[in-house]
Amino acid sequence: MVKHQPLQVYEKQVFVSFVTGIYGCRWKRYQRSQDDSSRWECTWFVILCSSFLLLLFWAYFWLVAQNDFNEFNWSVYNRSGEWRDESIPILASTTVGFSYITFLLILALFHISLGQQLNLYWVHKIGVLAMLLTTISGVISVDDIWGDEWDIILVSLQSTAPFLHIGALATVTAISWLVAGYVVRRERSNFQVMMLLLYMVILLTVYLAPLTFTCPCIMDRHSLRLRPDVIGRRGAPMLGPENTLVSFTRALQYGASSLEADVTISVDGVPFLMRDRTLKRTTDVGKVFPARQYDEASFFNWTEIRSLSAGQWFLESDPYWTVETLTARDRSRIGNQTVCSLMEMLRLAAKANSSALLKVRRPPPEHPRYRTWFMDTLWAVQKAGITQKRVRTVTWTPDTDRGRVRGLQQTANEKLSVEEMRQRGLTSLTLHYSKASTKDLQEYLANNVSVTVYPVNEPWLYSILWCSGVPSVSSDAPQVLRKVPYPIWLMSLNAYRFIWITSDLVSIAVVIGIFGFQNYHMIRWRMRGMQNYNPEQIMLSAVTRRSSRDVNIMKEKLIISELNNGLSSTEELCLFPENGYATYSHGDLSH
Repeated sequence: MVKHQPLQVYEKQVFVSFVTGIYGCRWKRYQRSQDDSSRWECTWFVILCSSFLLLLFWAYFWLVAQNDFNEFNWSVYNRSGEWRDESIPILASTTVGFSYITFLLILALFHISLGQQLNLYWVHKIGVLAMLLTTISGVISVDDIWGDEWDIILVSLQSTAPFLHIGALATVTAISWLVAGYVVRRERSNFQVMMLLLYMVILLTVYLAPLTFTCPCIMDRHSLRLRPDVIGRRGAPMLGPENTLVSFTRALQYGASSLEADVTISVDGVPFLMRDRTLKRTTDVGKVFPARQYDEASFFNWTEIRSLSAGQWFLESDPYWTVETLTARDRSRIGNQTVCSLMEMLRLAAKANSSALLKVRRPPPEHPRYRTWFMDTLWAVQKAGITQKRVRTVTWTPDTDRGRVRGLQQTANEKLSVEEMRQRGLTSLTLHYSKASTKDLQEYLANNVSVTVYPVNEPWLYSILWCSGVPSVSSDAPQVLRKVPYPIWLMSLNAYRFIWITSDLVSIAVVIGIFGFQNYHMIRWRMRGMQNYNPEQIMLSAVTRRSSRDVNIMKEKLIISELNNGLSSTEELCLFPENGYATYSHGDLSH
């Protein structure tokens, strides 16, 4: 009589089931395979990696572009005519998409490390392709609407490069485990050699990347200049409607040393503050003068302009998501705001012993004040009672008109050489942060040229400009910069070199250790297998990656061979010894 016992004993593999189930909807053991992945699935893995890298770039861009969200919304408004905070849906979709793609990539890497065949589920393929196409269309749209903003990536690297280097170093070091396993545990091939060389090139590039870094905050702390003055750009527009008395008052309360405003001349010669060419966005002109809501602001007289509300739009649209933080008293004050005149703003600045930076827009040729706009501006300055030396003007006019604004300090709104500034008689510049390189700033400062950089709303940007020696910045968020009493990071050159070299040496040691461990482990496994396997077992191990039919035939031959040889009840045969996938055992035979 023969006593039968199950030949196959399954081991619980919860983690493997989870990985293969989520990634490829292969929850059952028989659905999984350790065969080589098909070229089609390898192609999808490349698409997944490409989507991850593109989304990583996209997410990083929007992370650092927070400094200019107001500029982005304003650009969209100028195209669409409707004011909406477009950054919120973009940030939400980017966060969801990046998390989804990152999760799938981690699962794919686990497949590789566990020796499982890649087989991305068709639903995930649709999701990956949708995220890839959506991100590509987003990049194209941003390049069309906001193309100049790409410069912020290079600017931000002056602050983030040392930390990104550490992150990249840790990532490529961790990937060495997968590379070593792929290279060591397989028969040598040209493709393996190519993969190993590619990995070594990437690793060497990461090791030497700091040689290309330009970080102003890697400096001797004793060379750090005084904290840059903060200019309230249109006041504090996150806490009150831009270019209103409430906004300017808030800016002064939060430590702004100067006020910046956009000046437009009304049809009857009164300078007032307005950023847009129309009154539609920041007033209720659509209710009071519905037929004229798209007319240029300068073609309204002062009485008409004064009758408009300049605060209700802020409470209704909540452009910076800050209205809920305001008290009932603040909301009441904001709701009662009217369009501010230049004279009112200058009187506030004079009372606070502050200065002013004016961006004066020249009226169009058909405007009645086209030839006298500069006299209207100068008259308002004189009547406000502020010292003219404390008023700087940025005139959006040709150089021939600069001399007409007598008595006021002139500043250029474009990047000029020191020689050009001397020829034009200018001693100050207002530059966009993307145009203000460290080298140029040092040259300007060496020639006693005062530089104001705009817009600076994030602590990291304020910090690198501080380390660069910028004397003043123009900000929409003086309440944020007030919380930056010192650069967010400052490090000597010797200290950074020590961190850089130490990190590289640790990474090299870990990579060498991983390759050595994988190779040692593989040698031991092969030697142990040669001692324990009979010829049929060795043959079966060699063909484990053949088709399922061939493997099944080899199983049957091996079982018959072992039965003929009379294995004891305690002996067992591992069909996939390298993975512990399944074991076969034979019970006692009795007659």
